[in-house]
Amino acid sequence: MQALRTWRADWRYPTTLLCVCGFLCTVRPLEPFTVPYLTGPKNLTTEQVNNKVLPVWTYSYLAVLVPVFLLTDWLRYKPVVVLYCVFLLVSNSMMRWMQGVPAMQAMQFVYGVATACELAYFSYIYSVVDPKRYRMATSYVRSVQLLGYTAGSLLGQLFVTFDLMSYDDTLTFTLGLFAVATVASCLLPMPQRSMFFHRKDGQEAPAGETGGETGDASVRQEEANAEGLADAQESAEGGADAQENAEGGADAKESAENGLGVKGRALTENEEPVGAERCWNVLLQPWNDLRRCYSSRTLLYWSLWWTLATCGFNQTVSYVQVLWEHVQPSQNGSIYNGGVEAASNLLGAAGAYAIGRCTEVSWEQWGELALGGLSGLGSASLFLMTFIGNIWVCYACYAIFKSAYMLQITLATYQIAAGLTMERYALVFGANSFAALVMQTVLTFIVVDSGGLGLGIVAQFIVYSSYFAVIAVVFLLQGAFTVWKLRRSRDRQT
Repeated sequence: MQALRTWRADWRYPTTLLCVCGFLCTVRPLEPFTVPYLTGPKNLTTEQVNNKVLPVWTYSYLAVLVPVFLLTDWLRYKPVVVLYCVFLLVSNSMMRWMQGVPAMQAMQFVYGVATACELAYFSYIYSVVDPKRYRMATSYVRSVQLLGYTAGSLLGQLFVTFDLMSYDDTLTFTLGLFAVATVASCLLPMPQRSMFFHRKDGQEAPAGETGGETGDASVRQEEANAEGLADAQESAEGGADAQENAEGGADAKESAENGLGVKGRALTENEEPVGAERCWNVLLQPWNDLRRCYSSRTLLYWSLWWTLATCGFNQTVSYVQVLWEHVQPSQNGSIYNGGVEAASNLLGAAGAYAIGRCTEVSWEQWGELALGGLSGLGSASLFLMTFIGNIWVCYACYAIFKSAYMLQITLATYQIAAGLTMERYALVFGANSFAALVMQTVLTFIVVDSGGLGLGIVAQFIVYSSYFAVIAVVFLLQGAFTVWKLRRSRDRQT
């Protein structure tokens, strides 16, 4: 029993359970064959799936993301991890046993809620693991997800190719995996702290950290300009006044710097913000922190690419099965959607590994050019996939597009996160992802939804490929300007 208690108290216990949960939730053999399933056994038309069913996921995801984010922190992660598994179970049960367009729209809504709850899966580990273990724990929970997606795609392809299971039986098999994941999530230990609502005494707010205001030299240098310096000076003066008038003045100064004071009054050491004031502090803190982070032009440019490219990538991946169904209907021959998904995941992982090994490349100088060039490659792949009516060309182009995106997103992640504190890492990536989702929602409504233009699948992919072409041009020009500016600066120094 003592050995069991010791193991449960170790960081490996929650990490292992979370990895089991993450792996089982991402083994989804039917996911690469969702459109063939809906247009086959569920008797929906391609137009209904494209223009009426699939857009609901985007709207649902956006509608619940912010409330789920706040609820996740308030409930301290674990309950939302459990809900993530439960909503996956419910959405797949609805897909298995319900019929008709309204039912599939409701299924997509629940699936959107589940996708929003997934953020608890990534956030949970940081509330139960020592900061020195963050990097290792993060690599584990993200690696098992990639392994799960790849295993699920391969299983689905084997089931379809060798007729081992019908689509309905494959869904039933997936429900069993989700049920086990739900049990595993219930065994997770309950965190005692969270990022905003449940801070431990003495735990620093991210906005109040010193010596790492944004995590890298360029951000600290640019924060010295204009608004950031004025705010810091004003806050410091407010803290000095509080120190003259009350005990615990140092704490008051820190509160003033973090924007925690109300109407110029700093909170003393024994005073806790309550009610609406506490909620306002929680909402204001990440906003001030993001404002400081985005004051760095370098971080802002990389975040802009992240937002634009993630929007386009998610939109492409969401509707690519409809294009494949258009090029070669699943009823007319064998399909290999699962195989191409697995291959593209492995190619993307290899590209990400290669980026990590390119330590001699100055990404500050060449990174924007790399983003522009690879975005252009993705745009060309989408154009070929759209206009060449061959399913194998479509598969090859999709693998190139997806692996190129995964390579770029790894590079962008490294450039944005380099030196950021964990809290700011979460805030910046959360803000970028939310902005990408807002853009995707607008794009979905205008291009896909039957209430907007309601374009056919070929016209949609012309829009997506043109979208990536614009991103490529913008970042190639910006990258060329960056290289010219750095070389000119070096010439002046010499």
